[in-house]
Amino acid sequence: MNQIFTVEGMTCGHCEKAVTKALLALDAQAKIVINRTLNTVQVASEKPREALEQAIAEEGYRVTA
Repeated sequence: MNQIFTVEGMTCGHCEKAVTKALLALDAQAKIVINRTLNTVQVASEKPREALEQAIAEEGYRVTA
């Protein structure tokens, strides 16, 4: 399932790596595309949206949509 999150606070490559690492820890098979310009994180995963959102939030980023 493909899900798109709007995430505040990602400002650099380190931010992208932190979010990617957190999502892959939850689902090692996830496909992740991050666009800092649009503040979006696109995740192809069978994990529940709430779990993916929590993984992002635990890295210190705010999911707004």
